[in-house]
Amino acid sequence: MTVPVRVENLGKVYQVRQRQGLFKSSKQSVEALRGVSLEVHQGEIFGLLGPNRAGKTTLIKIITTLLLPTRGEAWVNGYHIEREENQVRATVGCMLMGERGLYWKLTGRENLEYFGALYHLSPSGRRQRSQHILSLLSMDDIADRTVETYSSGQKMMLAFGKALINDAPLLVLDEPTNTLDVPSASELRAIVRQLNNEGRTVIYTTHIMSEAETLCDRVAIIDHGQLLALGTVGELKTSLQRNQVTHIEGVISSKVEDAVRALPFVLQASRTAQGGITMLTVVSASGKENLSLLIETLISAGAVIQKLAPEEPTLEDVFIAKTGRTLAEDTRVQ
Repeated sequence: MTVPVRVENLGKVYQVRQRQGLFKSSKQSVEALRGVSLEVHQGEIFGLLGPNRAGKTTLIKIITTLLLPTRGEAWVNGYHIEREENQVRATVGCMLMGERGLYWKLTGRENLEYFGALYHLSPSGRRQRSQHILSLLSMDDIADRTVETYSSGQKMMLAFGKALINDAPLLVLDEPTNTLDVPSASELRAIVRQLNNEGRTVIYTTHIMSEAETLCDRVAIIDHGQLLALGTVGELKTSLQRNQVTHIEGVISSKVEDAVRALPFVLQASRTAQGGITMLTVVSASGKENLSLLIETLISAGAVIQKLAPEEPTLEDVFIAKTGRTLAEDTRVQ
């Protein structure tokens, strides 16, 4: 059986021009991928997690032949990404640019039929395929309006539909629920599951941990251009079970975070603020004595604790343990 995606030691280096004053600039090398190797299995939903600019978009652009790697090789549906790029493109459905990949002066139906023509579908074939997609996405009522009149969510749904036009065995979806409201995002995920149940393999990038946790069969965590973890959600959670994950809410300063990080049994600590509440997630060696010392350190450093709870590991906790940061943080690598 052909492996949908096989990646061996992929690396990508960009030459970035950096301005020095008004009239001078210099080139700087930025390594966006550093020896990434992985396989995507037939019929799975494969999640690719990483903060902005961690290298995941560079990886999927190489897989879909939009970028050439600096080193390493990759095969998609049995085709080499450099020597057989046309065959790769014919067997992949891509949603990489969201609404930016649409023609706003055309209607939704005209957009789909246009992209169907680019895949060499017959006139009748692209009409039938476009109508099937519009019905699947519940967009029949706006199909003949120009895209410029669509809401952001409707444009994203149409961009998703565009990825389905060639009925490819492999779908690559980059942040497909971005800008969608909760009901639309739920509907799109349900369609992804349906397509997967019909036999399609899906590569799915997301910033939403709960989305990856409920949707993906396996997950890869990438940061600073490196593959840090790979496995099922259950396997990744199990890897943390020998440790203790503690969530602390309250008034927690950066000074408190530094004091916690300095404790010898603390493996990772990450502080986030949302809705006026600061949360500190601590991954540490388990033990009652360690929890007591953690609480003492928090109070001594000036923290005001509103809630402290050792909990079962989540995928978010795995990400923090592997990277030392939350998924929302921007690493500015690519």
